[in-house]
Amino acid sequence: MSSLDPRVNRLDTKKVKDGELHTNSHLITWEVFHQEKRGKQVTHCGIVHASTPEIALVLAKEQFARRGKTTNLWVAKTTDIYTFSSEDEDIFETTPEKTFREPGAYKVRGRIEKFQKENKADV
Repeated sequence: MSSLDPRVNRLDTKKVKDGELHTNSHLITWEVFHQEKRGKQVTHCGIVHASTPEIALVLAKEQFARRGKTTNLWVAKTTDIYTFSSEDEDIFETTPEKTFREPGAYKVRGRIEKFQKENKADV
């Protein structure tokens, strides 16, 4: 039975030795990052497989920038991205909590409402 999928037909599985299929062995995995608007943060949106960064950008544009608004796309080789291993997660436990950076740490709602009442009466 033959397949209608061109990717399967290109493989020509009858010529494969020892049952090993090496698909996309010439392609590089690229991580794709998307920026919705200028000044907004860039977020990871997926991966593409391509042989060059230029082709990776074209494929990323077709895959991830078709529907929503896009200002910019970045691609980076997956092998060039470095991260901490899961065994090293304890290094983040030494960071002290800095709740003063979060607005929820400040209890000022009562003061704001009082100020609004006082100023509303003056108007």
